Amino acid sequence: MQQVMIVTGGSRGIGAATARLGAAAGYRIGLTYRGNDAAAQAVVEEIERGGGVAIAVAADVGNEADIVRLFNTVDERLGPVTALVNNAGILERQMRVEGMDAERLSRILAVNVTGSILCAREAIRRMSTAHGGQGGAIVNLSSVAARLGAPNEYVDYAATKGAIDTFTVGLAKEVAAEGIRVNAVRPGIIYTDIHTSGGEPGRVDRLKETVPMKRGGQPEEVAQAILWLLSDTASYTTGTIIDVTGGR
Repeated sequence: MQQVMIVTGGSRGIGAATARLGAAAGYRIGLTYRGNDAAAQAVVEEIERGGGVAIAVAADVGNEADIVRLFNTVDERLGPVTALVNNAGILERQMRVEGMDAERLSRILAVNVTGSILCAREAIRRMSTAHGGQGGAIVNLSSVAARLGAPNEYVDYAATKGAIDTFTVGLAKEVAAEGIRVNAVRPGIIYTDIHTSGGEPGRVDRLKETVPMKRGGQPEEVAQAILWLLSDTASYTTGTIIDVTGGR
């Protein structure tokens, strides 16, 4: 059976690293991006130069219609999805809770929580043996913030990742008998562009001394954990959350 992986937010950071590693492992890759067409196409071209197959689909995972269109596009161009990586996520500028408004909260919940659940819904409709599928695997991206709370910075972001932890455990139990495994990876502080969105591009370097390993992580180190959870070598693993945090 042809292996087809969807990576949301696949144009940069952990998503791009996962797409590249997935292609090297033989997956046909469908990656999403929201704004940076050039970055997404660069990942696709890199995969193609290596002999892989990849497409980039512009899609906002905060929008249900975009999610449905994404999965239909992958069906048509690559085949039925067998692996989903719910990587797309956003954070807003660092702020205490008393400064937050409903618009900020609605957007971060729409992308980080609702979007992940709706992507999983579409994947299950295609993967589940109860729907005539051949099974598959889902990996959700959580964050060490779910455990630490991100006070004075991103309590709202941390709360969305706590929701992802709970969603992972519940969904894993729900679809375990239908050939689908559901796990999560909880990265620590990783060198990606997301910190710029929060207003502090140098955040990893500021915090790396608080990590027992005394360094920030690389996107590829997280992607390796994701690929393991998707692979047959993790065939008896579901409902699990792996910390990739340098011990933090």
